[in-house]
Amino acid sequence: MGVNKFSDMTPEEFKTLVLTNLNPADAQEGIDYIYNPSAKASLPSSVDWRLSGAVNPVKNQGSCGSCWAFSAVGSLESHHFINLNQRVSLSEQNLVDCTRGYPYYNQGCGGGWPIEALNYVRDNGGINTESSYPYEGEDKSCRYNKNNIGSKISAVIQIASGDEAALASAVAKKGPISVCVDASLFQYYQSGVFNEPSCSQSTNHCIVVDGYGTDSVGGDYWLARNSWGENWGEIGYIRMARNRSNQCAIASYAIYPLI
Repeated sequence: MGVNKFSDMTPEEFKTLVLTNLNPADAQEGIDYIYNPSAKASLPSSVDWRLSGAVNPVKNQGSCGSCWAFSAVGSLESHHFINLNQRVSLSEQNLVDCTRGYPYYNQGCGGGWPIEALNYVRDNGGINTESSYPYEGEDKSCRYNKNNIGSKISAVIQIASGDEAALASAVAKKGPISVCVDASLFQYYQSGVFNEPSCSQSTNHCIVVDGYGTDSVGGDYWLARNSWGENWGEIGYIRMARNRSNQCAIASYAIYPLI
C-alpha cells in the first residue's frame, strides 16, 4: 500500500467516484454455458496474455461507475484477438448507453454487470468500435450503428462460481476473463500482491484477469487489469491473492464471451 491518485479522498469519496453497487441476483442471468475444465489437464505455472499481444492498453473509466463495461470489453477484445487474430478496440460507451433499462437493467455510470453487457452484444448482433463510438464517461442516449460493428459473440460462458482452479484453467486455455470483486481497499494499492483476508465476498468493482503466477514474496496471485489508467497500481494492474479461499470474490462472477 502507498500514496496514489486516490489517497487524498475519503473512503466515501472513493466509493462514490469509481466503485459501484452490484446486486448479485443480477449476475447469473443470460448464461449460455458453464465452463467445466478437464480434471486431468495440467496447467502452466504462470500465464500472462500480454506477452502474446492479446491484451489492449489499460483504459480509464474516469468518474463514471462503468467498470462493468470496461471489464466486459476488455475480455471481449482479447478473445476477439485470440480467435480471429485481429486487434480491435471496442466501445464501452456503447454498453453504457444501450444496456440501461429493459431487458438488461444496467445503470450506466451508476453500475452494472459484465454479464448483461455481453448479453447485449450477443443479442444485438455486435458492439461498435471505440473509434466510431468514443467513450464520454457519462450516460447518453443509445447511438449504436450496425455499420460500425467491431466484434460479435455467439454465447456467454460462466466459470463455476467460487472455483479458483476452474478460473485458472479458463485463463490458461481460453483467455482473459471478466471478474467482479470487492475493491474497497484498492484505494491505497501501489504494488505487490494484494492479500487482504478481511476482503469481503460482496462485489463493487469489475476488472479483467489477464493471467496468474507466483511471487517470491507475495505467493500465488491473479494478474488483473483495472480501468483506472496506467498511473494506478502496477502500470494499471493489480496482482490479487490467488488460492486463498476466493479472496475478494475474485472467482464468484467470472465470465467470458464465445466468439
